[in-house]
Amino acid sequence: MSVFSYKQRNNINLVIIIALGVLIAYSLQSIFGAILSTLVLYTIMRPAYIHLAEHRGWNKRVTAIFLIVISIILIVMPFYALSSMVISKISELKNNEVFFRNLLIKLQHLIPFKINQGLIQEGLNRLGNWATDLFPSLLSSAVNIVLSLLVVYFLLYFMLIERKRFEFSLIKYAPFREQNALRFGDEMRNTTYANVLGQGLICLVQGSLVSLSFYVLGYKDPMFWGVITTFISFVPVLGPPVVFVPAAILQIANGNNFAGWAMLVFGFVVIINIDNVLRFMIAKKVGNIHPIITVIGVIIGIPLFGILGLVFGPLLLSYFILLVKIYETSTLASERLERIKTNNEHSEL
Repeated sequence: MSVFSYKQRNNINLVIIIALGVLIAYSLQSIFGAILSTLVLYTIMRPAYIHLAEHRGWNKRVTAIFLIVISIILIVMPFYALSSMVISKISELKNNEVFFRNLLIKLQHLIPFKINQGLIQEGLNRLGNWATDLFPSLLSSAVNIVLSLLVVYFLLYFMLIERKRFEFSLIKYAPFREQNALRFGDEMRNTTYANVLGQGLICLVQGSLVSLSFYVLGYKDPMFWGVITTFISFVPVLGPPVVFVPAAILQIANGNNFAGWAMLVFGFVVIINIDNVLRFMIAKKVGNIHPIITVIGVIIGIPLFGILGLVFGPLLLSYFILLVKIYETSTLASERLERIKTNNEHSEL
């Protein structure tokens, strides 16, 4: 006979489960980014998998492998190729003392007060080091990148081929009612689409426009600055002006007035406003993310995930706010039911 009662055994089991869960979560903190990447990719690929495997009758394993290969070609390879290009260019600029010396001389002619060149040089060096650390390097962290990708696609493969069982388990073990679990799933999908696909499309368009305008107007390294603009555009407070305004001012300082003023006009008239047009179109389809959430999410995400924090940070914050809303709804519903029960008991008396 056990020395513990039935309730005591359940409570002890619950404590053990929580302790083991905390230990497992602590052990998996190094691959938390990979797990979040898996959830994002699953949310994006889910409609295509359902269409191919369940509506058109494709083999489940073949469909999952096909979608994984497509994601590697369209997402992983371009991202790390562009990251390597950005790292190489930043290192080149950081080590080019002549370029920065000439840049400071030109700025001195535009600004009435004297510039502390040593302070500016140190600030640029620190900015270069920070930017280099921000992007994943294929050379310095190849092992970590490969392991993370293996974890992502290993989990994603089984989540896709076991889609129904996976989603049923999520609903079964979710800490709220089934209708709220389904609501959370729908809102999570819309939030992911708005952050990843919607915001990603806006940033890609703005980066492409900056790159195209730089190329047409004769600016140096249009591809590089287009990539930089794409990443910076994820932050609403900064955005494309951080790139094209200094570039235009330098063109004016060099005597290229047409190239400088044309860039400023095109940037503020077209590149800035295309954000509002695309955001309005996307909001009608999948919803929109408030700029405050995006900015705070980026501040949270970059220290945790590096450059991927531009996407994952706002996602985490959006998921947190969504859980708070669902909790609030459940609490209000419980209070309403309690009031109804109390009123019925009083009426019976």
